[in-house]
Amino acid sequence: MEELSKSQKARIAIRTFKILADSLTLQGAYKPSGKAGEKLAESLKLLSPEIYGSMTDGRIVELKGLEYVIDRMPKGIENCTRIILTAQEDFKETSFEKIIPLKRRRVSYAVSKSEMCLVITRGKSEIYDILTHITFLNIEAQKVYQQAFNRVDGMTPEWTELERVAIGAEEIRGEELDQAIWNLSIILGRTYKETRDTYDHLEQNRLESKSNSSLFKIIYDIGMRISAEQSEAQNGLTVYFTPSLHEMIGHHKYASLWAMDLKKAICTLNLQDRPIHVISANMHSVRNLLYGPGALKDAGDEVPDDLYDMAKCVRDREEQVIEYAGKHGYVFHKDETGANIDVNIIDLSEIDKEEVHTDLDLSFYKEKERAPVIVVIDYAFGTQAFDIMDEFLSPYAAEKHFIKFDIQSISIMGKAGVLPGKKGDIMLATAHVMEGTPHNYIVNNDFSEDDFDDGVDVYSGPMLTVLGTSLQNCDMLERFHSSSWKAIGLEMEGGHYQRAISGAIIQGHIPAEMKVRYAYYASDNPLLSGQTLASGPMGEDGIVPTYMISKIILEKIVDNSADD
Repeated sequence: MEELSKSQKARIAIRTFKILADSLTLQGAYKPSGKAGEKLAESLKLLSPEIYGSMTDGRIVELKGLEYVIDRMPKGIENCTRIILTAQEDFKETSFEKIIPLKRRRVSYAVSKSEMCLVITRGKSEIYDILTHITFLNIEAQKVYQQAFNRVDGMTPEWTELERVAIGAEEIRGEELDQAIWNLSIILGRTYKETRDTYDHLEQNRLESKSNSSLFKIIYDIGMRISAEQSEAQNGLTVYFTPSLHEMIGHHKYASLWAMDLKKAICTLNLQDRPIHVISANMHSVRNLLYGPGALKDAGDEVPDDLYDMAKCVRDREEQVIEYAGKHGYVFHKDETGANIDVNIIDLSEIDKEEVHTDLDLSFYKEKERAPVIVVIDYAFGTQAFDIMDEFLSPYAAEKHFIKFDIQSISIMGKAGVLPGKKGDIMLATAHVMEGTPHNYIVNNDFSEDDFDDGVDVYSGPMLTVLGTSLQNCDMLERFHSSSWKAIGLEMEGGHYQRAISGAIIQGHIPAEMKVRYAYYASDNPLLSGQTLASGPMGEDGIVPTYMISKIILEKIVDNSADD
């Protein structure tokens, strides 16, 4: 029998993880340290995701992966023995603490010190994301337990010292802190510097945003949880899926509420008869490009000649830009439906044309009724992209009649992992290949490489739409890149958006010739060591590609066919 290649094994591992996750959701509960949880862990270890680094090495605890997970899970998750995944619950009248992770837009509630409820509003992708993180944490917790407790002479002296620091009431500093980190590094199987780097990362977040516990507390709590589990099985962590979650999955509940609310807002602003251009992007770049120069002038400040220098100038002036923009056709539509997707609505007929930056090549219609309306929707999460776009592109049932919006273009600007390049590069999709399914979509992309400046490397080719950023490994990605697929990058939403767009064309909601644009800026390269998502944010390196894509989207929307 022919032996499977590493990339084939990786694809099997992803498929196995997905099937197990789907079945556990239907089953209603599982224990991460039980048989089902062990199967999930086996598939995750077989996959060996790049973002989880040395997870498969039983001798050392994976610290960069730990940082990534802690930043995206609610504070106190390390204490829990009961984690409940549910659809939206009404906790307003309770004393439960509401918790939002630092780097994930998901709402959780601390029911008690050992029980947490995670509210799922963004579909299956969110479930896969959470289960992957829980599985990773349990793998690392078992390593900690093995290192601290599974010795002939019982508990190690390093663990006794960690316990003193973790549960102590006073903050430690200076020489005592150095000694505590050194002691912790022995438990973790890491160097002092590696442990110190993770300690500093988590400590900064703990002090600035109160989004997590200290590294000492996290390691102590996950080790003690496994210890309690070993002494009595009923103490083990259990993950529950409520019936309301089953009813929500696949039914667009939150997407439908979100789309209805947004359409109503557009009609309330009397913009329903105007040409509409949809952009999926962040909440700042389009707004700052259009209103940044005016806001600076309004404050008596000089506007930099370079567009990207201007963007840097207004990064920390959000309130000032929003105040100015509000006088010139800008409306911030905050999502209250639970979908966690805010929207910027921009009426270009209200723009002060004299205050547009000289590097932005825009022409405007004189007639207000022909002036475009831009609807910028915040980033969706995985399969949620299909739900919200499918619902938004459908006609709006207003009272006793239907309103069919004149949607003239859809532009998707996303973050993605690049395969042939580096952080900060730009990728243009010619197709979306849906991982783990037979669904592939050709994209007639209105972007071309010639649209972009020479200062940024631009790649064109198929994009791989993946189940989750935590479910990838080098061998599989290299296979998609070097084989006849010739994939240039990976992301989570593009294929889902295109599926909704194709469906809307078939249903007659939008014309087949409508302009579609997909451009991604590289937030990481999972094939290069030190350039995975776990290596940290892009910082200022992301400004030029983000604003360059936004600039070209605007120039294509407000093109030279308009009246001067």
